[in-house]
Amino acid sequence: MKRALISVSDKAGVVEFAKALVKLDFEIISTGGTKKILEENGVVTIGIEEVTEFPEMLDGRVKTLHPMIHGGLLFRRDLGTHVKEAKLHGIKPIDLVCVNLYPFQETIQKPDATLSEAIENIDIGGPSMLRSAAKNYQSVTVLVDEADYKPVLAELEEGEVKGATRAKLAAKVFRHTAFYDALIAGFLTEDEFPEKLTIPYDLKQSLRYGENPHQKAAFYKEPLSQASGISNANQLHGKELSYNNIRDTDAALKLAAEFTEPAAVAVKHMNPCGVGIGETIFDAYEKAYEADKTSIFGGIVALNREVDAKTAQRLSEIFLEIIVAPSFSEPALAILTKKKNIRLLTVDFSNFAPSLEKVSVGFGLLVQDSDSLLENPETFTVVTEKKPTDAEMRALLIQWKIVKHVKSNAIVVGNDVQTLGIGAGQMNRIGSAQIALKQAGEKAKGAVLASDAFFPMDDTVLAAAEAGITAIIQPGGSIKDTDSIEMANKYGIAMVMTHVRHFKH
Repeated sequence: MKRALISVSDKAGVVEFAKALVKLDFEIISTGGTKKILEENGVVTIGIEEVTEFPEMLDGRVKTLHPMIHGGLLFRRDLGTHVKEAKLHGIKPIDLVCVNLYPFQETIQKPDATLSEAIENIDIGGPSMLRSAAKNYQSVTVLVDEADYKPVLAELEEGEVKGATRAKLAAKVFRHTAFYDALIAGFLTEDEFPEKLTIPYDLKQSLRYGENPHQKAAFYKEPLSQASGISNANQLHGKELSYNNIRDTDAALKLAAEFTEPAAVAVKHMNPCGVGIGETIFDAYEKAYEADKTSIFGGIVALNREVDAKTAQRLSEIFLEIIVAPSFSEPALAILTKKKNIRLLTVDFSNFAPSLEKVSVGFGLLVQDSDSLLENPETFTVVTEKKPTDAEMRALLIQWKIVKHVKSNAIVVGNDVQTLGIGAGQMNRIGSAQIALKQAGEKAKGAVLASDAFFPMDDTVLAAAEAGITAIIQPGGSIKDTDSIEMANKYGIAMVMTHVRHFKH
């Protein structure tokens, strides 16, 4: 008879699987809770201690770490010396292993989990058996996922598990144990940037394609993250998200979450095209729409308040790819779901948290803290003869929040309720300024301007003055700051320096 070793923490489907193996003339070796549940359901099992002739010890920490187990998993059936040694020591082959691991992830996700509990849920014997079986996949079938029970049984009923299947299952095991170890390493590691970076991710969604139709793509999420964001969004309606949808929505959410007052953010190609602040979410959306009626078409809109029927009606009047908000009222859903393809997502805006930003480069990864600095306006410096009025200062602080989320070189023109013009991603700062000021047009008169980084020369200040800008906020720090300050003084513009830049590449 062939032998199967079954020892699982997640016992879903295991009784049926074991019964099917018995019908296929397998002996079942088992241990602990798995042995108990199998025997309660009429499956005859052999205890681990019967195989090892050694008792479990140290509160179960040592039970399967034994040559009678690992020899049965690892000896090569095609090598005479291995076969001879196994017979000499009375080691019987184990042909199938079904193991899943102690619930370490579930344990550390509990709010009241202690370090002691976490450590006791680090599985040692399970990964060891899985790795031994996977290493010898030419002879041993190894399962770590309930989804593989039926396919393996189907092949066994045909005679044996195919070599290609065993190889595929072995690779899955090594991914599983690597993921498990990465969770443990992350939990125990205190260094922000350790010498080895191991980051576990779960597949959330296979995507139809990537940034372009000829590119393959998939969406993965961090398994431990419970914070708000696109990875934990709930889709209520519409087509599945695309690669670009996900990135654009992520950008929209991060900006909308900057505001405590009702705010609406419209995004195209990961840049805001319109941002509005209002007394109500309807007012905020109206201002975001009016900020750029052209670019919002086909865009993503994030709102930081529930969408009501009045707002939903206005949203439905143009083509939008995605609307994301904390919630939608029932009347709002009734209005918006009439559009078959629009994606409606909900995200908990009360639970945003900074995370490490990871950007791939050629065969490498750049990792940094997120740009979530909470700046204190009291540390800002007014460097011009003219001081900003209270209204100008409110406008400057709002546009300073927004410019942080625009691709550098970034210039934003606006007031205390909306953006009026946005210049993003130009190779020189005056180019971005010209785009933003042209878009603002006559509305630039009396508005303010925000720049994500310092002015390398005074040309941006001159362009702002000619357009009617009355106040500017920028980091400062250029060797030509004096030129920009003098230009601002010449035209009676108030200039505030933050001493912090917000590049976004």
